[in-house]
Amino acid sequence: MQAILALEDGRIFRGKGYGAKGECYGEVVFNTSITGYQEIFTDPSYAGQIVVLTNPQIGNYGTNPEDNEANRPYIEGLIVREFSKVSSNWRSQQVAEEYLERFNIPVLADIDTRALVRHLRDRGVMRGVISTMETDFDKLVEKARSIPKMDGTDLAKVVTTKQRYIWEVGERSHEPTEVVGVKDAPPLHHVVAYDFGIKQNILRKLVAERCRVTVVPAQTPAEDVLEMKPDGVFLSNGPGDPEPCTYAVNNIRGLMGRVPVFGICLGHQLTGIALGGKTYKLKFGHHGGNHPVKQMETGKVEITAHNHNFAVDPDSLPANDVECTHFDLNDQTLEGMRHRSLPLFSVQYHPEAAPGPHDSHYLFKDFVKMMEEWKGK
Repeated sequence: MQAILALEDGRIFRGKGYGAKGECYGEVVFNTSITGYQEIFTDPSYAGQIVVLTNPQIGNYGTNPEDNEANRPYIEGLIVREFSKVSSNWRSQQVAEEYLERFNIPVLADIDTRALVRHLRDRGVMRGVISTMETDFDKLVEKARSIPKMDGTDLAKVVTTKQRYIWEVGERSHEPTEVVGVKDAPPLHHVVAYDFGIKQNILRKLVAERCRVTVVPAQTPAEDVLEMKPDGVFLSNGPGDPEPCTYAVNNIRGLMGRVPVFGICLGHQLTGIALGGKTYKLKFGHHGGNHPVKQMETGKVEITAHNHNFAVDPDSLPANDVECTHFDLNDQTLEGMRHRSLPLFSVQYHPEAAPGPHDSHYLFKDFVKMMEEWKGK
């Protein structure tokens, strides 16, 4: 079937449609990861977004339940150069097209994704609509222009869990590094994780570090969290603009200095605001598994996984209280910070990867060390 992408600036791309029939709407972003498309499909941080994958062939190794980062896909739609209708992998349980069709997600394929990505890099991310029904370009462009902007939109409270739950699943057995002596060992630390759109591999990594993890909804009051007597609090990734999430900012302020805190992605941005800083929207965001990030203390460069559209302005942070620890070598955006006197640190990128390199797994050990030092006081 024919499918059309219409962008709010009037640019049109025509190709073939796969997956679900119909229309989808969202902000169009591109991801440069080479593998891990299922993890991208199911990352809640992509809520409200149509994702363009720059890897030219997608779907070739199918899908399986173990590679999910949530219980369903969160992308609004998918755009690829070539979409495989068959899967060739021993782990595959369902072809990618059937998987996305089951969740009513349209796919646009057989277009020049390089031209689309260059357009987004030049003009910036913009709203778009994929349709397999409407052929009137002008109507589709008007629909794209009517989509609410990501700026000012709180999506964390949309994707968060509705109720508290315990997570007990550790790292997956097919990962390159096995967890030795952890699977049967009792947990040593209790971590309460705020779910702003949390990825499951974050929870797996915490369990692998011998943490008992309680996941709570995004709007859970700080006092309720403290009543659970956690050894540490984790602030997760998530979609949307951090500035409208005033409830989260207030809760972080209520936790600072009372318990160790570790934030990732949206959790990093919310921490920046809680510390008195400001956030801003990037032109086309960071989405991919190959971003070089420099540790300022050691000079070491990590290759990291990214998925964010907003960033913390380092110049807005109080220098007497906050140390900037990591910067992106591509555009010098702030990628990490820590409080100079309180047990609190955060990073903009994704140390849990899934997909992506494992250079930054050490940050989970740093979190555990911070909790141990706090308990030892």
